[in-house]
Amino acid sequence: MAEAETSSKRYSQGMATRRSVLGDAHVDRASSATTPFDRPFQEMITEGAWGTVWSRPTWSKRERSMVTIALLAALGHDEEVAMHVRATANTGASREDICEALLHVGVYAGVPAANRAFKIAKQVFEEMDMAANGGGADV
Repeated sequence: MAEAETSSKRYSQGMATRRSVLGDAHVDRASSATTPFDRPFQEMITEGAWGTVWSRPTWSKRERSMVTIALLAALGHDEEVAMHVRATANTGASREDICEALLHVGVYAGVPAANRAFKIAKQVFEEMDMAANGGGADV
């Protein structure tokens, strides 16, 4: 079963898109942690989310990134918010874009959800800045 899934065109496109958004290191870590139990789930998200939705030509990766962060923030998926904020280095979504998306979360999904997401984004941006400055610079 896994052979058929991983050899599909949509899976291959999904893996390429997933790597371009999340980065090789993240995808390699996720792939190496895959077990027979969760392999079908990993194949499903690679093919469905990354190979179908994220690979569509209508929206840019920047636009998808902003919408994804807003939706994840609204739903309270903190780890996924952090992962997708980190991915903005690859999608072209700016910090101003993320701020605007999170302002929408505050209005449409509630201030507590936006407040939490702003806190997560600030922490991730601080980590990204520290890494870019050699790991020890003040932000």
